[in-house]
Order: sequence, then structure tokens, then C-alpha cells
Amino acid sequence: METAKAVTAEIRARGQLTIPKKIREMSHLEEGDVVSILPVGDSLIITSKRLEFDEARRELRKLVKASGVAVEELIMGLKEERADLFKEKYVAKKKM
Repeated sequence: METAKAVTAEIRARGQLTIPKKIREMSHLEEGDVVSILPVGDSLIITSKRLEFDEARRELRKLVKASGVAVEELIMGLKEERADLFKEKYVAKKKM
């Protein structure tokens, strides 16, 4: 990651702080990303904290949208897959 010069930013009435665009781009921060804020003495360290579940959810949403499959169809397909897997794992073993 590139090194940026220190910048100043104003904390708004609700405690909101805007991270300058150049720093967001350098850090690959996007809307909805979560960051960790660590107080160190009289300073703050802000680091990106990507939540795996949220990332997976966003990627799944993109895939579903691109495929044109309705969410209901996807859920029914998952139920069918789950039932088939259950039969394969547990019902077949009982017959042995």
C-alpha cells in the first residue's frame, strides 16, 4: 500500500468521520466495509476489518443476480440438494 500524507478531517455531530477518498482507495475500503478503531495513547489506529460472512453474502447476491435465478428457485434447489445429501449420508448407511 502506498504511503499517504497525514490529512485532517472533521468529526460531525453524530460522531461520523469521513475518510478521504484517496485514503479509501489506497486502503481498498468500500461503502459498507467495517473498520476497527484502536485507541493508542492520544492517537487512533483505523484498520480495515472485512467480515467473511458479509463478503460471501455480497458475492452470492451478485451471482444470483447475474444468473437470473429467482431466490425462491435457489432455496428450493438447496432444499433438494440437502435432502439428497441426507439420503446419501444417512439413509444409505442404515441399509448396510
